[in-house]
Amino acid sequence: CGGLISNSSGMLESPFYPGHYPSNADCVWEIQVQNNFRVVLTFRDIVNMKRKRCQHDYVEVYDGPLHSSPLLGKICAGSLHTYTSSSNLMTVRFHSDSRYTYRGFQAHYSSIPAGHNSTLFCLPDYMRAVISRDYLQSQGYSLQSVTMSDTRCRPTVTAREVIFNVPYNDCGTVRQENNDTINYSNMIKASSSGYIIKRKKDLHLHINCKMLQNTWIQVMYAAEDVADVNENQFGRYEANITFYNSASFLQPVYDFPYYIDLNQNVFLQAYLHSSDKDLMLFVDTCVASPDPYDFNTLVYYIIKNGCVRDSSFSTFYSPYKYLARFKFNAFEFMNRHTSVYMKCELDVCRLRDYSSRCYRGCISRSKRDLSSAQEKVDVVVGPLQLREDGAKRKSTG
Repeated sequence: CGGLISNSSGMLESPFYPGHYPSNADCVWEIQVQNNFRVVLTFRDIVNMKRKRCQHDYVEVYDGPLHSSPLLGKICAGSLHTYTSSSNLMTVRFHSDSRYTYRGFQAHYSSIPAGHNSTLFCLPDYMRAVISRDYLQSQGYSLQSVTMSDTRCRPTVTAREVIFNVPYNDCGTVRQENNDTINYSNMIKASSSGYIIKRKKDLHLHINCKMLQNTWIQVMYAAEDVADVNENQFGRYEANITFYNSASFLQPVYDFPYYIDLNQNVFLQAYLHSSDKDLMLFVDTCVASPDPYDFNTLVYYIIKNGCVRDSSFSTFYSPYKYLARFKFNAFEFMNRHTSVYMKCELDVCRLRDYSSRCYRGCISRSKRDLSSAQEKVDVVVGPLQLREDGAKRKSTG
């Protein structure tokens, strides 16, 4: 149960609904709709968990990611409970203990448009803040007065919008580190018309991108003195993996599929897309499978949780910490399947944060925690295919 849901509407149900849910269940759904929309969740039926104070079996609804967002509600009985997110992401968690079980719950979710006065996108290299010209002019703010704290960073003005592309490492962007996030913040200002008497308050538009576990959270809010208007968005982090033909990592391989020999070494480079160079990349897990959509059934682990599973795996020096270079020999899994895909889980951490996952090496999954800011990125590459002459040697050997 659980998982990432990206449809604009649908149903959520406890396991086996309308039958009894199992004991010791812990299901987490992340509902992520398109940018500039919000999630509306309505519980149509909850017949379960009727012990006092929802201590044993319950459903929790969070306004964003599970570990870093406000709790919108915790329920264990009733119906027609409705929750609305402040962004395009909502998390629902269902928990049951080892005691009695009941029928469970059914809920419907949908997406509704958010306001379109301003939007924010956390892109790999910069934040993009877009403000409606109609909104600015209707509120009495002149286009010439719309600036950033660093006045060198000017917007692009179109017929309908004022657009700021704000780098993570320039234009006065402030970088802060919390327990489970890396935060990038800046501010856009607009002054009201009039030099002697101001009839409108100055506008302060705060933009904030937070890197969380496996996601970017995007926050924009307008502060007019004590009046705050919040706009939140979420997006996914970006990294890629490229094959190379040797340990020099000078010549990438663009062949698709990539044909290799049975006993050939395969060289890979993982690259993190970000203008913030104070981040580092760590190869946590790489697994091979003949099915690009199933990395659980017929699989071969090359490295798992930072622990080497294939003796041919090794890493190489990288001139930059946002690159990770490694290799392995294709024999073990190409000897079983003539065409395979690879899925690698990459950890992104703060550079020189020695308590983070990237500096801890091989650890068991049960000991992993998120005590420091980090992010997990999954990348699937392939297929790797065995050359025909290699396949013949395999069948005759």
